[in-house]
Amino acid sequence: MAKVKQTVLVKSQEQLSEGIFSMWLHTPEIASQAHSGQFISIYSKDGSRLLPRPISICEIHKSQGDIRLVYRIAGQGTREFSSCKEWDSITILGPLGNGFPQLPQQKSVLLLGGGIGIPPMLQAAKELSGEKTVVLGYRDHLFLKDAFLDLGKVYVATEDGSEGTKGNVLDAVNENGIKADVILACGPTPMLRAVKQYALGHQIECYLSLEEKMACGVGACLACVCQSKDVDSHSHVHNKRICKDGPVFRAEEVEL
Repeated sequence: MAKVKQTVLVKSQEQLSEGIFSMWLHTPEIASQAHSGQFISIYSKDGSRLLPRPISICEIHKSQGDIRLVYRIAGQGTREFSSCKEWDSITILGPLGNGFPQLPQQKSVLLLGGGIGIPPMLQAAKELSGEKTVVLGYRDHLFLKDAFLDLGKVYVATEDGSEGTKGNVLDAVNENGIKADVILACGPTPMLRAVKQYALGHQIECYLSLEEKMACGVGACLACVCQSKDVDSHSHVHNKRICKDGPVFRAEEVEL
């Protein structure tokens, strides 16, 4: 799969919630290659910000040549991107990373998304053809929930208890007695650590998409490593490069 660096057009942008934005980009070459769990890097037009910002792919419309990014403003780079309007141009590199695996139709799948880890779970759900259940975890304000409703049974957990289960995604899993053959999860590290322990304890096949600050996005700089059981062929230590080897890993591969 070839990485492509190109300047593309913004087809649309809207604010979904406080600090959360949705952007559609027209990029047929990247859309034709990308799949769930991968990401792209976006370059700032400000010369003082040399490093691109990695953002997960939320949706892919291959027939139209479009990809969707749903992201949170986390600094000056993402704040700049949030000001983009229809037909603005932006420079990106992608598709990057290893995404979620293809799974047999006969396996039931539980998709867990927490916070800004929710967007990549949408394309993952769209690519699954078998039985699937989705649990979305929010601090308070909901976003993207409606996009999942036609894809499977959807449950919600909120930290403040304003909707669904009060607590986290695993609280919702336990409260509703949800079972599955495979777990796919993306979210903050404490959530993924708990999901890994849950999966191992219940002997469930599990894949985790790790969130981490990245620099180069292509595995050269070693800025986004995580501990692993295997020795990395590049660094020769027990590390995995999240941008290159991941961001999706088998749960037992990585130490959280």
